[in-house]
Amino acid sequence: MFTRIDHVALSVKDREKSIDFYEKHFGFKKYYEHDVPGVSDLEKVVYLQLGDTVLEFEHWTNGKENKGYHFCLISDDFEADYQRLKEAGIPVITKPHIPEPRTPKETGWKRVVFQGPDGEMIEFRG
Repeated sequence: MFTRIDHVALSVKDREKSIDFYEKHFGFKKYYEHDVPGVSDLEKVVYLQLGDTVLEFEHWTNGKENKGYHFCLISDDFEADYQRLKEAGIPVITKPHIPEPRTPKETGWKRVVFQGPDGEMIEFRG
């Protein structure tokens, strides 16, 4: 059986800008970058890690766009993280609110969604 998701991939227009954004605002760290020989329009693939969470950035030269999905991070200080990202000018897509808990430990958790540099939606809860 499967045990977990290994990584989530995003198409990015400017990989350096995306690396900087996720390292600066979310604490991810780049750990690997490589060329993809034989795949036209795919300039580089980059991997960033936050704990056990891995993001893969695919830098396409043909303008491939991200549409229709999001990923979610858990915050251990929701208010501080929300204020820090808002003050940094990162667009808020869905304002903070308390959703219905999926499990008892989520009772009282807040949820918010921000927009990343390539249109990706970044949810966090806590």
